[in-house]
Amino acid sequence: MEKKVLRAGIAGSGFAAKFHFDAIHRVYSVKVDVVGAYSTSRQNLLSFTEPLNIQAFNDLNDLIENVDVIHVCTPPVTHEHIVLAALKKNKDVIVEKPFTGYFGDGSEAFNGDTFLKEKGLEYSIKSVSRMLEAEKVSEGRIMYAENWVYAPAIQKERELLQKTGAQIVWMHGEESHSGSHSLTYGQWKFSGGGSMIGKGCHPLSAAIYLKHVEGRARNGNPIRPKTISARTHTITRLPNFKDEGYLRTTYKDTEDFAQLHVVFEDGTIADLFASELVLGGVHNWIEVNTTNHRAICNINPNTAMQAYTPIQKHFEDIYVVEKTETKQGWSSISPDEGWFAGYQHEMEAFYKSAAYGDDIESNSSLAADVIATIYAGYVSAERKGAEVLIATL
Repeated sequence: MEKKVLRAGIAGSGFAAKFHFDAIHRVYSVKVDVVGAYSTSRQNLLSFTEPLNIQAFNDLNDLIENVDVIHVCTPPVTHEHIVLAALKKNKDVIVEKPFTGYFGDGSEAFNGDTFLKEKGLEYSIKSVSRMLEAEKVSEGRIMYAENWVYAPAIQKERELLQKTGAQIVWMHGEESHSGSHSLTYGQWKFSGGGSMIGKGCHPLSAAIYLKHVEGRARNGNPIRPKTISARTHTITRLPNFKDEGYLRTTYKDTEDFAQLHVVFEDGTIADLFASELVLGGVHNWIEVNTTNHRAICNINPNTAMQAYTPIQKHFEDIYVVEKTETKQGWSSISPDEGWFAGYQHEMEAFYKSAAYGDDIESNSSLAADVIATIYAGYVSAERKGAEVLIATL
């Protein structure tokens, strides 16, 4: 049978746009024609499109008109605008994380350390609500590009939950590394927060997703997050922090550590951590403790391949693993980092959904729960860990 053909367009021209383009070319159930891309920076756009031999669009709406699926790979402050524009044209839209957020009041004086976090929560909830309402009246659907959901280890745990009928009683997990190279990452007006949203969204999404799966398997309804108690810290901005040059220290008004304690509707819990304070590469994992099994899902690092070299120069031209400080000694080399992280799997699933109407595992409901939880978490952290209710959208 001949494969269905779908036309794709990419909004954005940076890191996310590049790995989306690469992942698209691993889709096998649908033939995807990447028509072109759009970016507000013409120079960056041409640097992205010309080597790939795709069209550089001058107008976002023109790109949307000429495709079936839009990839939103732009800074999160722009996500809502693009999502609404795509849904208005009845297009499916794949949205990178964070789904949306609060990025300040536009003033020069705005400071992520001092603004009232209730304001951020209120704004982000309204932003999510506008997108959910637009999806309801559109033929297009929102696909939340949370790769952790599609990582093979998480999808295997989904199977375990569905086949065993287990109840998850406690999860704990983490995403950490030595910090982002991006200077904009450490500024709230660009990133919508620090470690809690930038890194914590990943294990949080996995935890919420697995409770959604459990609820649907057991009684047909997802189990949603109910309350959060959170703390955030700015360790690398402490006056007594000893900077030895290994950890990034470019955070202007965002946290570099976050701890989240989430209570679900059924009283079960998840404890999640996110930070810029961990050496040795990316540390991505979640442990799931249930009434009939225990699973440890290691996304990064994993031991599929381990290699040793006495001198780093031997591995100078070899990609080892993301965010590692040195290649000398033992390394957990990832033979295919994108595969373990779920990038190609999420893209395959999204295009099957777009082409054949399959259910979306990482959908707008999950995206909404994640944003509602994170910004309630910021309110909790402002209140020194007080428990805060999470809005149900």
